[in-house]
Amino acid sequence: MSIVTFYRGDPKNAPKTTMPAHLGANAIITCKGKLLLERRRDSNTWGLVGGGCKKTETGRDAIAREVYEELGVRVPKDRFQKLAVYDDPGRIAAYRDGSVWRMVIVVYGLDFEEAPQMRISAESRELRFFSKEEIADIEIAVTHADIVEDLFRNR
Repeated sequence: MSIVTFYRGDPKNAPKTTMPAHLGANAIITCKGKLLLERRRDSNTWGLVGGGCKKTETGRDAIAREVYEELGVRVPKDRFQKLAVYDDPGRIAAYRDGSVWRMVIVVYGLDFEEAPQMRISAESRELRFFSKEEIADIEIAVTHADIVEDLFRNR
């Protein structure tokens, strides 16, 4: 059983939120035209690297911390370029503990000329760079799928 279930634009099936809106920071990390995704342990779906902002963090602080925690790669926060904010109210994460969050995601971009040496964190099962064609064959967390679609649509 997964720890979290994600919903986007599904008011009929998504549970009502029980918590305040949650600000998250996620990264579009690319290398040679491919996108880095992680296979999440909590849902066994593929998603962008990132996570929630702590109370005292800016989005750039949070994404720099999350990239280090999830990949073991230190990147100065000023290297992350803010790309977009995804704030539609139907972006929901329902956790096994009963908490249900509305997610507001700030997306940052980072491009590597060469793939960095990475390590898999406890939150991930696998890390991998995908081409646009390869992404069509994997299950992406619904709360990240439109972000990935937008990336490849705009390239």
